[in-house]
Order: sequence, then C-alpha cells, then structure tokens
Amino acid sequence: MTKKAWGLFLLIGFIWGIPYFFTKIAVDSGAPVPLIVFTRVLIASLILLPIAHYRGVLIPALKHWKVIALFGIGEMAIPWFLIATGQKTLPSSTAALLVATVPLWAAIFAFFYGDKTVWHGRRVVGLIAGFFGVFFLVGFEGVGVGASLSEQIVAVVMLLIAAFFYAGSVTMINQRIPHVSALAINAIALSVATLAYLPALFFVLPTAIPPADAIASVFILGAVCTALAFVIFFKVLAEIGPARASLTVYINTLIAVVLGTIILREPVTASMTIGVVLVLLGSFLASRRPSPALG
Repeated sequence: MTKKAWGLFLLIGFIWGIPYFFTKIAVDSGAPVPLIVFTRVLIASLILLPIAHYRGVLIPALKHWKVIALFGIGEMAIPWFLIATGQKTLPSSTAALLVATVPLWAAIFAFFYGDKTVWHGRRVVGLIAGFFGVFFLVGFEGVGVGASLSEQIVAVVMLLIAAFFYAGSVTMINQRIPHVSALAINAIALSVATLAYLPALFFVLPTAIPPADAIASVFILGAVCTALAFVIFFKVLAEIGPARASLTVYINTLIAVVLGTIILREPVTASMTIGVVLVLLGSFLASRRPSPALG
C-alpha cells in the first residue's frame, strides 16, 4: 500500500476504535441511551446529507429508500442501542471485542447468499475459534463489574446481536443495491435512524443537563466516529479495496482495548486475553476466502 493508503487505513482504524470509549463515558454519566443514539445519528446525518447532495448522489439513491431504510434500522438504530445499553454493564474493551465477531457472522450470512467457500477448512476453523473466543472473552471471572450474572449474560447477548445486525445489514445492502453510492446510503440511513428515535425523546429527555464530558462524547460519536469515519472509509475503499479495508476491524478492536485498559482502567483477565486472541484470529480466518486453487 502507498503511504497515503497506510495513513488512511490507520486513521479509520483509530476512529472506529474510539466509539466504545466515548459511549462508555456517555452511558456512565446517566444519559438515556435513546438520547445518546438519537443525538449521534442526528449530528452525523446533518453532516453527510449536504455532502451527498452536493456530490449529486442523494436523489438517485432515494429510489431505493425502502432497502436503505431497512439498512438504517439494522445497521445503526438497533446495534447502537444494543451496544450502548450493553456498555452499562460491560467494559468498553469487552464490548469492542464482542462486536469484533462481525466477520464470523458475515461468513455465515455469505453462506446463505451462496458462498460455499465458507465451509472451506480454514474458514471453518476461524468460525470455531471465534465462537470459542467469545466464551473465553466472557470469562470465568465475569465481565461486568458489580453486575449480576444474569445482567452480564443479557449484556453479552446484546453485543452479539448487535454484531449479527451489523453483518446482516451490510450483506443485505451489498446484495440488493451494490451500485448505489455508499455515501448516499449512509446519509439516508442515518436520517431514517434519526426519525426512528424521535418519538422516544418525549419519554427520555433528562431533567438536568448532562455533564460536559457526556455532551462532548456524544458530539464526537456523531461528528467524528460516524460522519467523518464514513467519509474516510470510502477513501480507504477507493485506495485499497474492500478486502484489505475489512482488516480495519482488527485495528479498531486493539484501539478500543488499549483505551479501555489504560484510560478507563478496565480489568484484563487471563481468560479475556485468550478470548482476544481467539476472536481476532477466528475473525481473520473466517473472513479470508480461499484461493481458486484451493477451491
């Protein structure tokens, strides 16, 4: 890769590694999760919509609004609610590692869309290793400080469901409208997610102004981790292609773990360490298609 490509690759890996850190700050402040998600998607949509319109890709994409609306619910509205809610119980690093199972789910979805290479030996090993990694990641010591076992289990399931929705939504949109501008798709999808959360505001508006760090965190989530991240990721795709671009999941997971451990002082256990290795290795193997010679 060129120096420019490496720079963009590392930058998007960093930007997509920090949402768990800022989400943890926001939820720990007591801010309602629907308000956090609504503000995030609102800020991002207000940034991306004008850009998409200026580039002339917004109006043509609206022809496919039904599919894009479904994508917005499955890729943004549902997962971001589940992730933020799960982080009330789980450390940010654990949340990031559970979401890192996206390539495992994506491989399974690919099979149902006709990709028979999913059952190639290396990819099967990846699937098995990844899901064993989840068990180690959850750990025998527990993952949620001060939380009951049932609360921890619910939070873990929420994060895994979020990863499931991430993988399924991307697979669906790539299969249904691969020719439509990704910028326009995300701009419209964010707008749909914003409208979806609008009614909830009547029930969750806080009685007091949230702390400054929570407000700043949500702004960064919307402007940097969502709007700017999408713009940069499209440049990464253009520079190195989707196969290499998908490897950013390993960079952002590492960033999330480092931030959670060093700044938030989240604990690292032996079982979690094993889980990290298995999840990342499993995701890597499961997402690698075999060469034609290997069938």
